Amino acid sequence: MSVLLGAAALLGALWWAIFGLKPYAMDMAQMQSRYALPQSAAAPAQAAPVMQRSPVEGQWAEDLRFRSFDGSEVYGRIRYPSDPAQAKQPFPVLLALHAMGRTQKRWWQAEFKGRPTIESTHLLTELALRQGYAVIALDARLHGERKVPGLLPTEMMEDLHWWGQREPYERMVVDSVRDWRLLLDWVQQQPQLDAGRVQAAGYSMGAQMALLLGGLDARVHAVAAIVPPHLDNKVAAVAPINAVAGLAGKKVWLITADDDDHASPAQNAALFAAIPAVDKQHQRWPGGHLLPPTYVPQLRAWF
Repeated sequence: MSVLLGAAALLGALWWAIFGLKPYAMDMAQMQSRYALPQSAAAPAQAAPVMQRSPVEGQWAEDLRFRSFDGSEVYGRIRYPSDPAQAKQPFPVLLALHAMGRTQKRWWQAEFKGRPTIESTHLLTELALRQGYAVIALDARLHGERKVPGLLPTEMMEDLHWWGQREPYERMVVDSVRDWRLLLDWVQQQPQLDAGRVQAAGYSMGAQMALLLGGLDARVHAVAAIVPPHLDNKVAAVAPINAVAGLAGKKVWLITADDDDHASPAQNAALFAAIPAVDKQHQRWPGGHLLPPTYVPQLRAWF
């Protein structure tokens, strides 16, 4: 038995030496550099995307499609609370970021492909619309209309944890946030949108990205991070803790669950304590990563 235990320990140490993720550090300047848009003739940092827009029947909404900084296509939708052609003033904007394995359609629909929107993000959209906000949601990379055959997010996470392959995961998150930064260039050019009142809300992976976007882009003025996963410096480039300095002066609400498999109460408390915003709030819910729909009305004051 002792021989077997010794062999197991040796194999474990060997696995850790070869595949175990090793922490590395990133300061705020390095984070800003990693998330900057490339400055080139093809994709200048301040050039808004060329947006293809198609109306959505029965709603004041448009499907959005544009090419991002690297030529990849981005898909999403914008929905208005009322007819933008008749609006007396620009609409404030909610950027809506979906969870891993989901799609931007989860912000519009109670179900998708026969499966319910268990995150209740469609209810958050309805709340935002009632508050007078235009809501924009995009598919993250490798999600929704942007899926890549043979590269599923779940398999990518397995490769991250078992084989130490963090680059694909980090690239997905970083480039998805950069897509949003390019989208914000477009928002600034739209007379029907108030670029001075932009807020970001996200669920799970979307909460992670909302914190990163809010921390790295001054054009986002408030963040609602709903059950973000805990991430440390083993994936430093996508850990929100490394971008929280940019949240100073912004309204930041953190909504967490006390029995969340993806973040412990202590980890959530540490993240909240690190956020330098004065106008911040931490809402804690019993239960796990999937919050009850009643969390949505509690966000009314955040708007």
